[in-house]
Amino acid sequence: MRAQSSATAPAPIAVTAPHDRRGFGTVQAALGVIAFSLTFPATAWGLEGFGPWSLVAVRSVLAAFIAGGCLLALRVPPPDRKHWPGLAVVGGGVVLGFPMLTTLALRTSTTAHAAVVVGLLPLTTALLSALRVGSRPSRTFWVAALAGAAAVLAFTVQQSGGALTTADLYLFGALLVCAAGYTEGGRLARVLPGWQVIGWALLLCLPLTLPVAAVALSVEPVEPTAHSVAGLLWVAAGSQFLGLIVWYRGMAAIGIPKASQLQLAQPLLTLVWSVLLLNEQLTVAAPLTAAAVLVCIAVTQRARG
Repeated sequence: MRAQSSATAPAPIAVTAPHDRRGFGTVQAALGVIAFSLTFPATAWGLEGFGPWSLVAVRSVLAAFIAGGCLLALRVPPPDRKHWPGLAVVGGGVVLGFPMLTTLALRTSTTAHAAVVVGLLPLTTALLSALRVGSRPSRTFWVAALAGAAAVLAFTVQQSGGALTTADLYLFGALLVCAAGYTEGGRLARVLPGWQVIGWALLLCLPLTLPVAAVALSVEPVEPTAHSVAGLLWVAAGSQFLGLIVWYRGMAAIGIPKASQLQLAQPLLTLVWSVLLLNEQLTVAAPLTAAAVLVCIAVTQRARG
């Protein structure tokens, strides 16, 4: 009897540890969403003093220097050769493609209209995840995800007056490349620490972003202000590096589809920041949409794959 008791004693640890890890992963993914929700307002600030190409290239260079310093200080060896194609997808999606396309869109689009791409991003990420890593969420998960995406899409389109702009091509292109980068980054974060995934992706893009930054700064007008510098620093350190660290760690812990659904709250958070930082007006539809989105998030987090 004693031997049997001793053999079964560790069982509670084996049962509770995964739940603790999932809970911590949810917190990390949520922190990533909060960081990302500031990206559009910070980009709007950055565009007050920098051109679009300058802003995107300089933010990537600064983030690469931060990441490179961390990798060098900790003497992290380069990843295996088999991981570099995936890192290239991450770099093309979240380091180059999404920042560039959304920055171009924000020259003529409001942050509310640009939030359409973020509202559709969770569903697109879940779809690409199902194709890329073979995840198979339940039917309940998909119904809740579609309902949440529809609620966010309806709200953001209503906020922009229901009119489609020329920025939509940029936004939908950004949607696809970012979803690909998130999916590949979440897959890599299962075998590499999340901060190393985005760190190596940033360094991989540095030979391109560094000369582009030099040329863009010499061609585009630069009129730095307190807002534009603060916006640049945030999108470089917060959105491009720190936010992606906790985001990829969260995706690795709770799964790409479930983590992606936390982003359903991102457009609403972005609108709150837009009111506080950009003095945009918020309609009465915001709290109603927020309640609907939170319900959808709760359902997707409980639905089993």
